[in-house]
Amino acid sequence: MIFLRTLFITVVSTLVTIVIALPCGYAMARSKHQTLLLVLVVIPFLTNSLIRIFAWMTILGDNGLLNSIFHFFWNIKHAFGFGGAEFVPHKFMFTKGAVILVSIYMYLPYAILPIFTAVDRFDFSLLEAARDLGATKPQSMFKVLIPGVKSGIVSALIFTFIPIFGTYTVPQLVGGKDSYMLGNIIVDQVQKVRNWPLASAFSLVITAVSMIAILWMLSTNRKEASLKKMSTKEDTAANTNTPLLATNLKRGNIIATPASQPTEDAQ
Repeated sequence: MIFLRTLFITVVSTLVTIVIALPCGYAMARSKHQTLLLVLVVIPFLTNSLIRIFAWMTILGDNGLLNSIFHFFWNIKHAFGFGGAEFVPHKFMFTKGAVILVSIYMYLPYAILPIFTAVDRFDFSLLEAARDLGATKPQSMFKVLIPGVKSGIVSALIFTFIPIFGTYTVPQLVGGKDSYMLGNIIVDQVQKVRNWPLASAFSLVITAVSMIAILWMLSTNRKEASLKKMSTKEDTAANTNTPLLATNLKRGNIIATPASQPTEDAQ
């Protein structure tokens, strides 16, 4: 049950993070102010993670920023006779949603940077060629751009999935009983129960999942590198044969093909 809960929170957080990071990385790569945007992305790394989590606790708490905004609008409705007898704070803290939200915020830079690097190296003339061949803008994005930056997307998946899967502080501080994860179980087994063998077994699960993810990333990078080598060899062969073809055309040494032979006989 805890493993499935951990997997669910990790998968949802990772997918939402990638969906947000893709347009951010694309906008950064196409922007003229890349340095400024990179600094804005890296700035959260300069702050301790606990401070950032406590900042979210002040935002999501019963007396936090969000509930203060809702309380303000409730007072306006109450002044016009539409509000209830008493304002009831919304429950944002100690839920799965809070864990997913804070996890996305914590690890979003880890997804933006590799996607930005991959998009920055992408040849955008391929998009123009796809548009010239009749593809719509969404089709060129999904069939040309995303496969072209696959390595960056895979790296972003690994850099977000692995740390979220083994996180401890986020569910401990903003999560509740329904968001207890493997990292919390490991700490409890070591510090409270003193059941080190069970803690080691849970740690082995996290290690195995991390190793599978890393091997998948390495295999993807190897496939992409082999495809690039093949395309480079083809381009080199084409460039080598072009001068020879031009020389033969000038000398008239082109050998007739079978398709052209009947025409010559008819003449």
